[in-house]
Amino acid sequence: MTQTPDEGFADQLRKATWTDHEAAEYTHYMQALLGGQISKDGYAEMVAQHYFAYVALEAAGHALAGDPVAGPFVIPELERVAALEHDLEVLYGAGWRDAIRPSKPTLTYVARINQVADWPGGFVAHHYTRYLGDLSGGQVIRKSAERAYGFSGDEGVGFYNFPEIPDYKAFKIGYRDRLNALGFDEVETRRIVAETLLAYQLNTEVLAELGKRMTEFKVA
Repeated sequence: MTQTPDEGFADQLRKATWTDHEAAEYTHYMQALLGGQISKDGYAEMVAQHYFAYVALEAAGHALAGDPVAGPFVIPELERVAALEHDLEVLYGAGWRDAIRPSKPTLTYVARINQVADWPGGFVAHHYTRYLGDLSGGQVIRKSAERAYGFSGDEGVGFYNFPEIPDYKAFKIGYRDRLNALGFDEVETRRIVAETLLAYQLNTEVLAELGKRMTEFKVA
């Protein structure tokens, strides 16, 4: 991986993963969701799959909170599990825990998060993949869901709201500063970039599985 003199790790990571980031955004399911063509049940299914991934990711973060590499990325105001639980109760009712199941791609995704849970760089790779997306493209999804399903406030879309982060742009700049401060060598940089690419692939596979169920989720 070639690095220019003024290029930090955050820029390397962004450039190396941009194509995969776009692939996740432009799955058949995601385009239908943004176009208001997915039923509320179909939206709820996506929220459920997110839940399983975030439970694993945030458990890994809590275990690595004291690590000098992973610790700076264990950021309480980013954590999503509580918001997802609230959304799932809105979408499925009080018995939501019995109503949801991880898909096969989600099980694979969760297994990989658990597999790298003791590798700080691997945690950073999966953290970057999920949370910066939530702060960026996730806001477009929130607005689409509000329009399509009549949600307001945190009802059904709390996952995309970060009330403890008043300035998303400033936060993302600070996040990239944390990435640049890590000081990885070339070998570890390549390894983390590869893991980030895998994280995007696994996330895309979760969305692709939802896309295969489009006849079940399409708005009548």
